[in-house]
Parts: sequence; structure tokens; C-alpha cells
Amino acid sequence: MELLERGAVLDALAEHLVEVARGSGRLVLLRGEAGIGKTAVIAAFARESADTACVLVGRCDPLSTPRPLGPLADVAGDLGPEVEVALRDGAGSAGVFRSVLGELRSSARPVVLVFEDVHWADGATLDFIRYLARRIDTARVLMLVTYRDDEVGPTHPLTVVLGDLAGCAAVHRHDLEPLSKVGVGRLAAGGRHDPEVLYQATGGNPFFVTEVLSAGASGVPATVREAVLGRLARLPAAVKQVVEAVAVIGSPAPLDLLAQVISQPDGPVETALSAGMLQQEGRSPAFRHELARMVVLATIPEFRRVRLHADVLAALRSGPVGADELPRLAFHAEEAGDRGAVLDYAPRAARHASSLGAHREAAAQYARALRHAATSPVVRRAELLEGRAFSCYMTGLIPEAVDAWGQARELRHQIGDRLREGDALRWTSYMLWLLSRNREARECGLRAVRLLREGEPSLELARAYVNVAEQASFDCDLAATEANARRAVEVGRRIGDAGVVVRAQFHAAIAQVLCHDRGWDELERVWCAAREQNLVEHAGMFGPVISAVAMVHRDFERAQVYDDRAVAHCRDFDLDMFLDYLRGARSFGRVHRGQWDQAAEEAAAVLRLRSLPPVSRIFPLLALALVRARRGDPEVWPLLDEAAGLGEPSDLVRMGPVWEVRAEAAWLCGDDVAAVAESRRGLAAVTADSDPWAVGGVARWVRLAGDVVPGARATGPFALELAGEWLAAAQSWEALGCHYDAALARLAGDADAVIGAVATFESLGARPAAARGRARLRELGVRYGTRGPRPATRADRHGLTSREREVLDLLRQGLSGAEIATRLFISPKTTSHHIAAILAKLGVHSQAEAIRKFER
Repeated sequence: MELLERGAVLDALAEHLVEVARGSGRLVLLRGEAGIGKTAVIAAFARESADTACVLVGRCDPLSTPRPLGPLADVAGDLGPEVEVALRDGAGSAGVFRSVLGELRSSARPVVLVFEDVHWADGATLDFIRYLARRIDTARVLMLVTYRDDEVGPTHPLTVVLGDLAGCAAVHRHDLEPLSKVGVGRLAAGGRHDPEVLYQATGGNPFFVTEVLSAGASGVPATVREAVLGRLARLPAAVKQVVEAVAVIGSPAPLDLLAQVISQPDGPVETALSAGMLQQEGRSPAFRHELARMVVLATIPEFRRVRLHADVLAALRSGPVGADELPRLAFHAEEAGDRGAVLDYAPRAARHASSLGAHREAAAQYARALRHAATSPVVRRAELLEGRAFSCYMTGLIPEAVDAWGQARELRHQIGDRLREGDALRWTSYMLWLLSRNREARECGLRAVRLLREGEPSLELARAYVNVAEQASFDCDLAATEANARRAVEVGRRIGDAGVVVRAQFHAAIAQVLCHDRGWDELERVWCAAREQNLVEHAGMFGPVISAVAMVHRDFERAQVYDDRAVAHCRDFDLDMFLDYLRGARSFGRVHRGQWDQAAEEAAAVLRLRSLPPVSRIFPLLALALVRARRGDPEVWPLLDEAAGLGEPSDLVRMGPVWEVRAEAAWLCGDDVAAVAESRRGLAAVTADSDPWAVGGVARWVRLAGDVVPGARATGPFALELAGEWLAAAQSWEALGCHYDAALARLAGDADAVIGAVATFESLGARPAAARGRARLRELGVRYGTRGPRPATRADRHGLTSREREVLDLLRQGLSGAEIATRLFISPKTTSHHIAAILAKLGVHSQAEAIRKFER
């Protein structure tokens, strides 16, 4: 059928290929809803480009557990033997990625590398897309990535990758839109269908249109399902069997595999092709769209579907089994109810996925094996649980990891395996700590040390000491940190493990920084040692933590240095899992430096990420809440209530900023009693060695709320504020670039100081703080007039606020109210209020009218 209304996209792709041929590699995201014609566009472009470029097409499968690096496996044979060997031998994602990039750079012709349907991609494939996008400008490669944008929500793994690629100059985006009424009319010309009715029923979706036109019945079927089933019902029984087999095998279905499942399929396949039920992709029959396959699959009676899966499994097992086929074998084994085959293939698939960095898929395969392992030997079940636990940890599924480690520990205890029992305890402790369940984590960690100390010095014992030292360092428990770090170093040196030594030294140094603001030079030495000794993951973790601590200590220059280092290091080695925490901490630092718009945007982006652990949610929650509170915007306390539930009250390092921000939010609302109460909740956790910056940040609000400040070991400008030296404090804050904090300090000064503070608040758009300042002036007997709306609002010809303009811009992009709420991290109710305000200010009655009036 004719490919309509896709000329502009095909022309754009041709232009991209011209630039690629000149040496400027590009990655193109081709997106649209299911059935919009992404595959058809790719096929047409591949035909047009065949004479000038090498075109390689890989696909992601709609399996419950995708193949690790499935699209790369599809094209590995064309990329070269080095890539095939790296994939087969599980060389690790870094090794596979480097070999692919090397082959692409050495290609004599430009390469068009297509990855279709990456909304179904495994984690390793998404990592490869991110990896290549950052390096593609050095290769003559046009990478085309297609996905269904209507299936990629805020929590989808692909969303994270798209966010990482947002600022990449080599990345380009093209949207495929539904067909117009004219286009649908051209397809329907000469047929029995009313083009207008057809357009209304299908929304211009090309797949829906073609299915309805191919159905042959008069009138428009109510659904595509009926259209597909109507065509299926008219086929002979032998042809139906082939169609059902293709649905079970997966589309496209290799012809040799189909021949092992269905005897003499050639004739029925030809009939299915001529009837339009299937199409030919290379030498394999395939459905024209995944939606059609799903419809057919759902109609197969269960007994026949189970038998077909068993037949497919037997056919796949009859020849050599490559690593790439393991996920497919595990899938068909489970669907066929073959427990032995599941326990054979699923763990192997999991290990292969893990070796390639596809940890989400590894976790799913371990879960598949465990569903069938109830009667397996204890050791095997323990190994499966440990594999699943580690894979869950690597994908941010921390509660699931805690559960799996706990079950593994019990099994190890049953068989008397003290070494692995202790290691499972250590892992459980660390997972609990990531969940901010500090007390349980500490008890678990000490139990691990006691158990492992009964045996010989081992890596497991050294790691258990490091775990206890890490938790103690962030509890500001210097004695426990130093003792356990020293023991870890001793064991680490005895067994020759440099990683344990460096990590123990890091925690000893960070404890000194937290407790006494000294030890920065030692942290620098440890960071450099990790880099020099090629301890990639250790360096990846150190950088974000150092940057975050420097930010809390308002050492913004040092924070930026380690931020830059961490980003460069993590991107060089594709350690993006550490960057989420860094981005959250960075957003909180932006608030302190007055960069409120950037802070809110970055915080909202981080909070949309899937499976973000509690430790990484606290800073972005506080940043977003603080910007809203300071501007007088709604939706503050839901964020702060979530933050308050993410840690234990005794954890001042994590929770100190929470009490600090909650106290400020209460003070900005004029509730001094609540501000003091929130501050004292934080001060209750203070010990002799508590971080003085965290202490000062909490204690200042007791003073600002007019209560008596208890003796507190603060430092920097906080100490000056608490001592009543408001001028010195304000000057110190100004020197740090914290103008809002400087204005807060001036509220304790004379009338001129308070007038200056109010002016600062108003320039920042901090309406609630300005109101508190004016109230303070009234107490001093000074009258101070209001300035009316914010400067940005006064400058807008319609009187829209900056947030209202932001909402209107998103409306103009076609987002719904619910989508705007998700994008801006506000509630749908607040979004509705903003839209109502926009309509009122523009004097219109609908969103469409508002958009037209704003654009005039």
C-alpha cells in the first residue's frame, strides 16, 4: 500500500545521511504511536539508502524478558567477527560497546544502524544507545532509533536515556503524525468505506486504516481487533495454524523454525501472505504489526497455545543453542510449563544478561527460575536468590533486593555456609541503609562482622568492616568509623584487595569532613588513588558524594569541581547510576545559589526517574519544595511529608536538611510555632560530633522564629547568625553567593538592613519572605510599601506569571493537563488552577482560544 505523507521525514533522513557521509555522525529518534508507520518509513529509507550506505536493522522483541543487546545480536554478523565473539563470550557491556564502535569507525562506507521498537529494549541496549550517542560524532554512522512515545511514560527506563540525550548536539528527533483526512481519503478511494467515517474511527492511524480497508466487510468495524479476527476467520484451517504458530514463535518467525513446528508450511504461508494476514520480512513471515500478533495470540485456546510453545521449545533445543537464544528458550519453556527447561535456561539467560550489563533482564530471568525452583536443592535456590538480589540492586529495586538477600541468608544458614551467610547479611545491611532504615542496617552489619570474624580473613570480612565504617561515617560516629576502617584496611592489605583499602580510607576521610570540616585533602588523595588504580566504580561513587557534602557545607567551588569530575568519569565509563544522586544534590545546591528555575527543573526531572532509592530522592524533593515555598507557590507540604518519611529522625546527615527546609516552609507561612517544632526535631538528633553545617542549618530557624536557641556547635555564617552577629553573617553569605541567606541574616539588623533584605527578597520573587520582612519593619515602626506583581509578571503583556507561561507553553505543545502535571511535578488540581487563571487573564473560554490569542 502507498506510503503517504512521509516525504518530509524521508527527506530529513536523507539530509542526515549526507552529513554523516561528510563525517558528522548522528543519532535520530523516530517516534510515534503504535501503528503510525515507523517500520514502513525505515523500510523505505533503507531501500533509498542501499546504494550509498551499509544498512543494518536490529529489532527489540516484545518478550516479557527481552534479549540482552537483542538488536546488536541481530546485526553482529554484519558488524564483524570481533563483535560476534564479544557478544557470545559475554565480554561485558564495555567490551561489546568498544568493539562495535571500532567496527563502525573502520567501515569503508557510511553505516545506517537501525534499532526498532526500543520501548521494548533491555537495559544493556539502552546503555548502548547512550554510549554511542556520546561518541557518534566521531564515526560515519546514522543511528535510527524508533519507539512508541505513547508507551514511554515518566517511569519508563527509556525516559531516563532520553533525558540524558537531551543536550547532545548529535541527537535529532522526528515525530510521525497520523494521516490527514486527505491521506485517509486517498487510501480509501474507490472502496466501499466512507473516508470521513474511516478517518473518525481510526484517527488517521495508518495501521488501523489499512486493517479496516483489508477487512473487506461493509462498514467500519468497531475495533481493529474485530478487523483482524474477521480476516483470520476467512482463512482455511491450515493457514490459521501457520498464523497461530507465527504469533507464538514471535514476529518475524524464521522459516526453518516454523517448518519444525508446522509440517509443510510453505503453501499455507503463501496463502497468508497473499491474504494480507502476514507479510514477508527477508525470508521470514511476519505480522504487519505487533498489535495484530497480540490479537491472534489472545484467541488461541490455552491447551493449543501450551502445545505450540512446547513444539517451539523442542525445535529450538534440537540444534546448537547460542547465548542470544537463551531468553527465548526460557520464555517458551515457562509458557510450555516445562519446569526442567526453565531451570536450565533461565539462570543461564540471567548470567549472560548480567555479563552484558542488562541487570533488569537478569533480575526477571532469576525471578522466572525461582518460580519453578521450590523443590530444587537448597544451594541452587540460594544461588538464584543471590543472583536476583544483586540484579535488583543494580536496577534500583532495593526492597526486592532486601527480600531476596534475606531468603538467601536463611538458606545459607540452613546448610552451614557461614561465609556466604555473612556476606548476605552484609548485603542486607547495605540495602536497608539505602532505604534509610539505619537502625536495622546497623544491627545487620554488626551481625555480619561477628559471623565472618569467626573464620579466616577474607574479602567478605573486609567488605563487612567497610559496610559498618560507611554507615558510621554518615552517622558522624568517628570512633566506630576509624576502628572499622582500620580493620578493613588491615584485612584488605593482607588479602591483596586494593578496592577494599581505598573504600575504607574514603569513609574515614568523609567522616572527618562531616564532623570537623577537615580531611578534604585526604578525600582528594583517595579519589586520585581510585582513578590511578582503575577502581572505576569506586571513583564513580566517590565523586558525587564529595560534591554533595561540599554543597551542604556551602563550598560551591569544590562541589562544582567534583561535579564536573564525576560527570566526566561516569560518562566515560557509563556509570549513569551514580549520576542520579549527583543531579538531586546539584538541584539543592542551585536553590542555595539563587538558581531557582534550574533547580526546580532538574529536581523534577530526577524525581520522575524509575526506582529512585530514598537516599537519592531527598535532595530533589527538598529543592523542589524549597523553590515553591520561597515563591509562595502551592504543593509544598506533600513533597516535604514524603521527604520526612525517607529517613530515621536520628540521621542528621540525611534528615537535617529535611528539618531545615520544613522549618523554613513553616516560617514562610507565618507559623513560628511549627517552625520551632520542626527545628527542634532536627536538633534532637545532634551529638558532639554532628556535622556543624547541618546543625547550624536547623538551629537558625529557632532564632528566626523568635525562640531561644539551645547551645549548638554550628560553623560558618550559621555560627555568626546564632551569635547575633547579623552583619558579619550577611557579609559571609554574600561572599558565598547566597543572597537569600544574606537577606535572612539582615532581618536581625536595624531598619536599613531589613529594608535591604526586603528588596533582595522581592528581586528574587520570594514573596513570603518579603512579607515577613515587611512585618519586621512594622515592628520597628517603619512603613514600607508593596511593589505589586513580580517583575516577570509585570513584563508579560497579558499579566501571566512565569509558571502560567510555562503551563501555556506546554499546552501549545499539545500536552494534556495530566501530562503537564507530570512534567512540572505538580498535582492535576494545581494544573487546573493555572489553566483557569490563564483563561481568565486572556479573556477566553477554551484552551484553544488561549493558544490562538497568545500567538497573535
